[in-house]
Amino acid sequence: MDFVLLAKAAVMGIVEGLTEFLPISSTGHLILAGALLGFEDEKAKVFDIAIQTGAILAVILVYWQKIRDTVASLPSDKEAQRFTANVAIGFFPAVVFGLLLGKTIQMHLFKPWFVATTFIVGGFIILWAERRPQEKVRVAEAEAMTWQDALKVGLVQCLALLPGTSRSGATIIGGMLLGLSRKAATDFSFYLAIPTLIGAGAYSLYKERALLSADDLPAFGVGLVFSFISAWLCVRWLLRYISSHSFTPFAWYRIAFGVIVLVTAGTGWVDWSHT
Repeated sequence: MDFVLLAKAAVMGIVEGLTEFLPISSTGHLILAGALLGFEDEKAKVFDIAIQTGAILAVILVYWQKIRDTVASLPSDKEAQRFTANVAIGFFPAVVFGLLLGKTIQMHLFKPWFVATTFIVGGFIILWAERRPQEKVRVAEAEAMTWQDALKVGLVQCLALLPGTSRSGATIIGGMLLGLSRKAATDFSFYLAIPTLIGAGAYSLYKERALLSADDLPAFGVGLVFSFISAWLCVRWLLRYISSHSFTPFAWYRIAFGVIVLVTAGTGWVDWSHT
């Protein structure tokens, strides 16, 4: 058994779990961590997507009571039916645009300048969103969203196809700009992540199944477990954090990370196009 490989898988799992649900782009951090660890081959790309499942399992655990109650009451409860439909509606645009544009984006936009630009621009958008005059919250809870709200958030989520854009950042900040409370936007972002990331992981594993073998199971298992643990801790912390804090620190972090992308790319330290 390759213990060095398992250690690398554990580190990558931790990076995935800690960054997937923060508005700082897990993809960018996985690229950097992979470069530092020498974990950058074709199989590593599949690994990066597959271990998202561990992070999603953490979300399911944190929201288990709500998910269980919703599923149990689906046959008769209109609110549960509406909420489930909203998640499906929000998920649909990512499927369409992912299938239509995913390969093209991967071929042409995974460039250092583009990754850095999206990090930095995303940071300034968060700063602007947090500093703009606070308008009246239109939707206080995720359960009160309309299908139009869900569709708009789902369309915003498609921005995460662009490298360096954070899926959670796009959906949370986008939701807030659309009139959702910080809590409603964050909750719906987490619910929306469940089908989105599970779907992306399953599709990637199926598409690249020829690259994988039974020998890869230990590394994938370790990555998934560490992704689950770190994501569970991160999600629980984030839900407490948003009750009394803004996302401004994450904005400045994104701007600084964008500068790191430019420096590491300019020096040849990290190949940001290798993804």
